[in-house]
Amino acid sequence: MALKARNSQIQRRLAPVSAELLTVSRPELLSNKTDANFRALVHGLISLGRRIITIRDGLGTLTGMSGVQFEIMMLVSRLGGQTGVTVTEVSDLMLQSGAFTTIEVGKLVEKGLLEKSADQQDRRRVRLRLTEQGRKTLADVAPHQQQVNDILFGSLDSRDFHELSRILRELVPSFEHGTDLMEFMLKRESARTARNGG
Repeated sequence: MALKARNSQIQRRLAPVSAELLTVSRPELLSNKTDANFRALVHGLISLGRRIITIRDGLGTLTGMSGVQFEIMMLVSRLGGQTGVTVTEVSDLMLQSGAFTTIEVGKLVEKGLLEKSADQQDRRRVRLRLTEQGRKTLADVAPHQQQVNDILFGSLDSRDFHELSRILRELVPSFEHGTDLMEFMLKRESARTARNGG
């Protein structure tokens, strides 16, 4: 309750700003012509993101992996099925480069947690599956995941959960477009700086 009260207090302190300092312009995202509630939401999402990464890394530590490796294992477990999943598919979902994911996958293969096989339709592509040891490793940590996740989302009832899931599904493409725009802005600024001699 202390954390909830502190967050509410912080939200109340996010005072309205002048029009030129607004961080959003869509009327749907403004309250009384201010972006205070929007900024509180963004700060909350950043805080939640940090905590999720901390928990992911902790679960990785419990299994003798890095957090990123644990995330890869979970994706392969969920998506692999009988046919396996490609490195590209894993990379896309993690928003990581194929080269980075390939390195981490190699480490998991060395540990005996993942196995690679050639794609039946395209022999140049590699498919990933959990090994028996990999499945056992995830099964061993599952009770810890259940405890933590039940607490993380303990304030949601079934309707809340499905509504949150729906909203997140709709936000994913928007966040991808927003990230692309940010990268474009950075490249444009870098090119402008280079043209002007630094």
